[in-house]
Amino acid sequence: MPDTAIAISQLSKSFQRGSRALSEVSLSVERGEMVALIGASGSGKSTLLRHVSGLTLGDRNGGAARVEVLGRPIQEHGRLVRNARCIRADVGMVFQQFNLVGRLTVLTNVLLGLLCRVPDWRGTLGLFTAAEKRAAMEALDRVGMARFAGQRASTLSGGQQQRVAIARTLVQKASVVIADEPIASLDPASANKVMETLAAINREDGITVVVSLHQVNYAAKYCPRTVAMRAGQVVHDGPSAALTPAFLTELYGADSEELIVDARPERDLETGPRGAMPEPAFAAG
Repeated sequence: MPDTAIAISQLSKSFQRGSRALSEVSLSVERGEMVALIGASGSGKSTLLRHVSGLTLGDRNGGAARVEVLGRPIQEHGRLVRNARCIRADVGMVFQQFNLVGRLTVLTNVLLGLLCRVPDWRGTLGLFTAAEKRAAMEALDRVGMARFAGQRASTLSGGQQQRVAIARTLVQKASVVIADEPIASLDPASANKVMETLAAINREDGITVVVSLHQVNYAAKYCPRTVAMRAGQVVHDGPSAALTPAFLTELYGADSEELIVDARPERDLETGPRGAMPEPAFAAG
């Protein structure tokens, strides 16, 4: 098994009307790392992460552009490789907007993580084995959500839904987890629970975690390494401890103010289904 989990080489992405989201980005993440990706709104964080999972393709005129996952290319020169689906099975995604099916139970949502690993006909019919259901329950138990297994996902608070999404990546048996702004709309208590859960699967399972954050404080607390982006380029790659207010001001100027949010836990606001207090939005990116 290769030591490098993610390798990005000279990746550029342009949108209509000439706007450029990424400009010749090169980056590597080693297996077992937990890395934060920070930047102000519009810096290219989400666009970069979507390339890792093959949800977005780079510019086709980028001759050397390449994205590899676990030593295998998932896209080259702006095109997905033929076996991209097999590679995607090793990449679990946690999105800002949760991406759970609200009308389905929590357990079923976790089982959907198996769709990339079971025959299409079984996935379409929702036919899962007893062993698969046990594995899903074990994953829910690990993230503290087993008692909600039979309830609809729509009844959960935002922080609870994110932990269910993390459980889904465990059932998927993902070696790499990409979390795109997973705490952007959560209160501090819920945000800390989600970050602690990501840190636990990184620490206990050796899963590589890359998490984009709008809040530098969480990066410093949970991620040894931080990659900072600005205007589609990497402007810092190093220890999270180096991200002092003075250094952030040097990197981002006035925009640095939107990156500093207190990561100290408050009292637990999650009171369970339909009893969860609303989760105020922090700066979204």
